[in-house]
Order: sequence, then C-alpha cells, then structure tokens
Amino acid sequence: MGIAEIQQVVVSLFAEKGYAATGIRELGRAAGVNSATLYHYAGSKQEILTSIMRSCLEELLRSAIEAVGVSADPGVHLARLVRVHVGLCALNPLTAKVTDQEIRALRPDDHTALIGLRDDYEALFARVIEHGMSTGVFQLTDQRVARLALLEMCNGVANWYRPDGRLSVAEVQDQLVELACRLMGAPSRAGEESADLPAPIRLASEPVADHAYGAVVAG
Repeated sequence: MGIAEIQQVVVSLFAEKGYAATGIRELGRAAGVNSATLYHYAGSKQEILTSIMRSCLEELLRSAIEAVGVSADPGVHLARLVRVHVGLCALNPLTAKVTDQEIRALRPDDHTALIGLRDDYEALFARVIEHGMSTGVFQLTDQRVARLALLEMCNGVANWYRPDGRLSVAEVQDQLVELACRLMGAPSRAGEESADLPAPIRLASEPVADHAYGAVVAG
C-alpha cells in the first residue's frame, strides 16, 4: 500500500469518526499494516493529517490564484472562485471535510502554517469583494459577513453533494455561482466565465470509491 492509499484510508476514518477518536492502531488495521509500518511510510497520525490538509489547501489556493488572473471584472472573479471551491469540494468531499473541521487538531507550528494558507486563500475572496464594492458591482452592507456566508455555502457542498444525485458537478457549480451573485447583489455570471477554467481534480488523499456521505442533492 502506497502513501496515497494510506491517506485515503486515513481520510475516510477521520471524516467518519474525527481525528481525536481515531487511533494510530486503528489506522494501521484499516490500511492493512501494523502501526510501526504505518509510521515508517506515512509518519505519525499528526503528520498524516498535516500532509493531507496542506495538499488540499495548496491546491485550493493554486487553482484560485489561476482562476482570478483572467479578468478585471469582480463579478467574473467571484464566479470563478466559487466554481473552483465548489468543484474541489464536490470531487474531494471527505478530504475537504477533514481539512475544514480538523484544523483545531493540529500542533501549534502546523496550525500556524496551515491557518496562513487558509488566510491567503480567504484573502482572495476579501479582495474580490472589496473590488466589487468599490466599483459598484456588488451591493453589500457587511463585507465580512458576506464573505463568511459565501465560504460556508461553498464548504457545505462537501456535506451534501453525491455523484449519484440529480445534479452534475458543473450544474452544482452553476447553481452556487448564481446564489453567490445574488448574495453579493451582482448580476448572475453562471455559465459565462468558465470556458477556460480547468476541470477540478481528485486529490490523492480522496478515496477513489464513491461514497454516501450526507444527504443526496434534492431530487
């Protein structure tokens, strides 16, 4: 079993039981190796968690930076950021869930580093919202509340999207882009800004098999 397969086992257990409730021996049993072998190949439980979260946040930040480099229109930037975030969460729901919920489990140094990555990512949204407000494209009373609500909406996709639901990933992206534009008081950009946007990727840590986590998309 390689590192990616070990990470997939770890992600499944952390998403189901939580980091604190999952022991290293349990991880080893699930991976089919003893705890010493697991530690040799993948490191400690904390190191595995940090690696998974770092890869997720780095991919999210990388793809978001790429997404906003194509236009001066804050509405287009908003739509592309939402599309990137929703795509990653839909294709990597368990990894996204662990990354979002287990930040509190990190050691201080790792916590500082990964919070820095998350802050860099969220700052992209903050700058787009500020630009939209300054140019009159967005109409908001509280930019911070709007940003937090927007990110929470995107993160939530990891909890309820299912590949066997009635909507495809692209359709969910369209729906949430439209909702994001309404939240910002901006004209809808759904479907107008995505032609050159790379398709979301499945992270190495995400279990390959489709899962039944959470509720199916309304249908």
